[in-house]
Amino acid sequence: MSDLVLRQDKDGLATLTLNRPDKLNALTVGVFRELRQNVLDIQTDDSVHCVVLRGAGKCFSAGHDLADIAEGEKVPSPGWHSETLRLMERLPKPVIAAVHGHCYTGALEVALAADFIVAAESARFGDTHAKWALTPVWGMSQRLPRRVGIATAKRLMFTAEMFGAAEAHRIGLAEHVYPDSEFDAAVENLARQILSNSPFSHAANKRLLEATDARDLDGGLQWEILNCEGVGPDMQQRIAAFTGKAKKADT
Repeated sequence: MSDLVLRQDKDGLATLTLNRPDKLNALTVGVFRELRQNVLDIQTDDSVHCVVLRGAGKCFSAGHDLADIAEGEKVPSPGWHSETLRLMERLPKPVIAAVHGHCYTGALEVALAADFIVAAESARFGDTHAKWALTPVWGMSQRLPRRVGIATAKRLMFTAEMFGAAEAHRIGLAEHVYPDSEFDAAVENLARQILSNSPFSHAANKRLLEATDARDLDGGLQWEILNCEGVGPDMQQRIAAFTGKAKKADT
């Protein structure tokens, strides 16, 4: 691989950085190819328990590279971009999209494939497919309404409206908004909070939530019971560590 997507590992956290800052991290087949390979590598890397996806330079990503679209992209197979994002979405580890600056259209589709989005105050979002007479094929029509509701998704898709971090938080697109000056530290702290909990539970909970999304409540409850994955190999150690601390606090 070249350096279109950088990977940095630190104490269980893998940070993937879209790395075309001179092009505002516009998304090409080359970028997706490296993103896909990193996802596949992380999938089987037992040292990684949380992933942060972000962009280098001024923004997360300005979106799909329009020059590549106009020239006609050569993809390995039909639906390859969507399949790549699905692989990331189904990683058995929490994935955080950390968005600053631009996050438009294709970039928003990438961010939506993370488990959730956190935003810097500078973040700007929008779906501009309709502006360019395009239709989504990377998952916008499926993931956006699941995140914000179908009426809001329709409004955003029909108007091609650009909106900021505060509005993204209001409609449920972003989970947190942080000042730009505190963004890196806030994302790191959030990831560390996730890493402090059981990777077994994270993987099991992701599978459970995925399997029951949009099911009726009774069906989901039955699925939870019948497909329970039990307890993790770290349960006894975690309880012992807690009770040990509790005993020390009592003395």
